[in-house]
Amino acid sequence: MDFDFPALHQVFAEYWPHIAAVLGLLLGVTAAIHAAMSKNDVRAAISWVGVIIMSPILGPILYFVAGINRIRKSQISEQRDKQFKTFTNYQTPPVSDIAQKVGPQFEPLHILGDRISHFQLRDGNRVELLDGGDEAYPKMLEAIRNAKKTIALQTYIFDNDRIGRQFVEALRQAHERGVTIRVLIDAVGSRYSRPPVIRLLRKYKIPSALFLTNPFGIRMPYANLRSHRKVLIVDGSHGFTGGMNIREGFCSEYTDNQPAHDTHFAIQGPVVAQILSAFTHDWEFTTKEELDYGLWFAQDLSAPQPHVPARCIRSGPDRFLASTHNMLLGAIAIAKRHIRIQSPYFIPDLVLIGALNTAARRGVQVDIVIPEKNNLRLVNYAMTSQLDQIICSGCRIWRATGSFNHSKLLTIDGAWSYVGSSNIDARSLRLNFELDIEVYSPELARQIENKIDREIEQAIPVTMEGLEAIPFRKKLRNRIIWLASPYL
Repeated sequence: MDFDFPALHQVFAEYWPHIAAVLGLLLGVTAAIHAAMSKNDVRAAISWVGVIIMSPILGPILYFVAGINRIRKSQISEQRDKQFKTFTNYQTPPVSDIAQKVGPQFEPLHILGDRISHFQLRDGNRVELLDGGDEAYPKMLEAIRNAKKTIALQTYIFDNDRIGRQFVEALRQAHERGVTIRVLIDAVGSRYSRPPVIRLLRKYKIPSALFLTNPFGIRMPYANLRSHRKVLIVDGSHGFTGGMNIREGFCSEYTDNQPAHDTHFAIQGPVVAQILSAFTHDWEFTTKEELDYGLWFAQDLSAPQPHVPARCIRSGPDRFLASTHNMLLGAIAIAKRHIRIQSPYFIPDLVLIGALNTAARRGVQVDIVIPEKNNLRLVNYAMTSQLDQIICSGCRIWRATGSFNHSKLLTIDGAWSYVGSSNIDARSLRLNFELDIEVYSPELARQIENKIDREIEQAIPVTMEGLEAIPFRKKLRNRIIWLASPYL
């Protein structure tokens, strides 16, 4: 049968508005049903359904690109469960009674961590605080240069700048002397510099990959799901993790002695195996290559004194969704005297705001340090829009002066610390793949508290009077930006 294409074209030309309307209706209904059925957060579901209804064609497309979690939970769960059971070579047993080390107050938090992390709390760790790039980068480069067997490096941003090229050169030398190397960079973070550093890594034939870069065969990174983890493990026994990317902006040498600040940690002991396990899962998920545990994991995980109990906490849009959110709620709930928080991007949800306000009403002193000048202007607008909800019940918020501080730190009552890559915002708590460590150590908590208190000494307090004095047009701007805060 012959088709009359001119006639079909004429029909389409005459009725295309109706065809577009039907197509938009079908797309909109399908996307709205998917959002309502798949989103566990009612605010996220309402927001997406609203976007879809207001724009029946553009809304579904936007939802398809940024609103659907395409990470297959079952696949990742099977991979991780298989590998969790593979490595059991710990030299120390799990901590059974944390009360003997830091007091009975923290026993509920220990239990909570057992049920959230799937990693056991283990003693025998050494955790060293590294203040900024001036302390962290030389130690990391030294570890790479001294590597004998393996190097695993994962980061969100790896800039192709002067410090980034130092890391590439150290990796190149290690590769040439036979060290097995894997480098994993987030697909979005890799675009922070041009040309991206992964081209240089591949030029030297250093095995490297981009995390979540090629869904559905389309050459575009995931807009909404990112690996924000920062990890370096050398020879399976020496680890580094924290909040710092690889960028020259954290070095005094390249910033006229005015670097951005951050906090990183050098780690030895059983928790290094947990961090490395998280890396091997991400690498296998990205490249389908299963790393050999016999090669990558050290047989001796002993660490020099002092030893502290610690464990790795992973979170991300998979089976570990809301892990950090739950740990924060548990920590705030058991606080009796003092909560200290430092975060560059502090946009907690209503549940966390309620927990902090309740702690303050119980008589706990809550100090929260955020930057006076933020490197992300829109995030700063969103933060400012809700600070009144936090200080109204007695929480104290401080705007840190000086260079931008990218540290993510939390301590409870001088005994428990939570450190790593997570910010306190919707992106970190629900969308990003993050890696943090809980540490039961009065000594480390004291170091972090002193660091935060020094910031507070020079900081500007945020007051209700100051917030009320903000012009209405700026308040409105801040509130509008706040509506989009989960996607900043």
